[in-house]
Amino acid sequence: MRAASAGWWLLLGVLWLANLPLRPLFDPDEGRYAEIPREMVASGDWVTPTLNDLKYFEKPPLQYWATAALYRVFGVHEWTARLYATALGFLCIPLVFAFCRRIGYGTDTAVIAATLLAINPYFAITGQLNLLDQGFTFFLSAALFSFVVAQREHGAAQRSRNWMLLTWAALGLAVLSKGVVTLVLAGATLAGYLAVTRDLALLRRLHLRAGLALFALVTVPWFWLVQSRNPEFFQFFFVREHVERFLTTIHDRIEPFWYFLPIMLVALLPVVGNWRRWRLAKIEGERTPGEFRAELFLILWCAIVFVLFSCSQSKLASYVLPVMPPLAVVLARVTQAQPSAFGRAKWITVGFLLLIAAALAFFGWRRMGSVPASSTGWALLAGLTCIGYVIVERLRSRRTVPHRWRGLAAVSIAGYQILALCYAATYPARSGEEIVAEVAGSIRPDTKLYSVGQYRHSLSFYLQRPLEVYDYRGELDFGMHQAGRTDDGQNRDNFLDCWQGEANAIAFIDPRVYELLTAAGMPGRVVARDAHSIVVARS
Repeated sequence: MRAASAGWWLLLGVLWLANLPLRPLFDPDEGRYAEIPREMVASGDWVTPTLNDLKYFEKPPLQYWATAALYRVFGVHEWTARLYATALGFLCIPLVFAFCRRIGYGTDTAVIAATLLAINPYFAITGQLNLLDQGFTFFLSAALFSFVVAQREHGAAQRSRNWMLLTWAALGLAVLSKGVVTLVLAGATLAGYLAVTRDLALLRRLHLRAGLALFALVTVPWFWLVQSRNPEFFQFFFVREHVERFLTTIHDRIEPFWYFLPIMLVALLPVVGNWRRWRLAKIEGERTPGEFRAELFLILWCAIVFVLFSCSQSKLASYVLPVMPPLAVVLARVTQAQPSAFGRAKWITVGFLLLIAAALAFFGWRRMGSVPASSTGWALLAGLTCIGYVIVERLRSRRTVPHRWRGLAAVSIAGYQILALCYAATYPARSGEEIVAEVAGSIRPDTKLYSVGQYRHSLSFYLQRPLEVYDYRGELDFGMHQAGRTDDGQNRDNFLDCWQGEANAIAFIDPRVYELLTAAGMPGRVVARDAHSIVVARS
């Protein structure tokens, strides 16, 4: 039994990580979080993050450090750029399983909980990208789960204290992953639980003295160092990137209050219908007076994360990722109690995979008039994987229910991995890899590189060099301001002046801006182009 379980985890891990070196880095996020650690290694400065050689303080450095360390050991590659984020995304699945077993769920229930996370379309797709949210979600989930275990074991003082110290350490790592929003989410959930249960004795079990000391040991050194070297850090990171980001539209990520509802519907597709007879008292079972209510705490966490981010004036689809691991735990026993749940999950998962494969082929054909052969091949492989699974599942329908859930988890992960490759082949311009490959032979060490009217994050990674940016600010605005690069000094007219005097230069230009530049008499020849950039050379 243990060998079979270990084999299942190994299979899931291999499938989850299989495409790391097989697809290019997408713009903007994957390119950004690959380039920042590359610049750390190149500069040797692991305190002050930079993007395109400009100060970049939007996020803390934990993922940058981890990826930079991987670069040092294994080299700068696409797979090393993605490994930390995607590995922690995968580890959320066994973390859910281990937590369920620790709080007394049976093995079958724990397998279902882990599978519900693995077949969650939103989690499976987002978990494959090079984002900060997987690490944030993993450490938040570790903190949440260890806190629940600590409170359930308050009768054993030493064990409870150890679990609480693990909670504080995980909270510190979550802060270093994405910022002090960690404390807002954790504090609001704790306050909500206390308001509902009026269990004020819980406050005495937080081990605040030792916990805060450990939390400070994890978090304070970097914040102190970066502030001492960059006096502007506090205002930008804490005020602008936390308070103003939540309360205002400074990042132009203006979405309606209900923005996350469709995302949650996609995430919950495989378990649709499982909550028809859901009652909190039922899923919690028998409780002794004063017992910590684990499921209630997890539900409050999910609700508070969802509501707080829905209230934010800046929204991105990945913000609700920390909801998914605890939600899988909450739904596990409800799902297990319904005999038809597996059949629904199987057909919905297979149907959704086939739908995405067909949609990618259709939109690729509509956009380009034909579907690339590689895209067609990946779409067909996804379809064959689903059809093969349905046939095998039918032939082996007498297997135990946990074995059937394990098989569904494996085919779901494999299917979404294949579809990620299909997407990359269908939309190659989502990455700067191909366009850089086209011009790489023309770039010498002394070639001046420009980016005009745009900044595509993956270009710096694939070029292994920063670019001189004109007629664009975006998220580089703070760093450009700190470097003394004003709007007046970085406009199109200034670029044209510089370009006129170049004898060995390449410019990556937004197509709309290129039309204006050619009308203004910009010299040079076009050496490459894609949907997002026109590349002009002078030599």
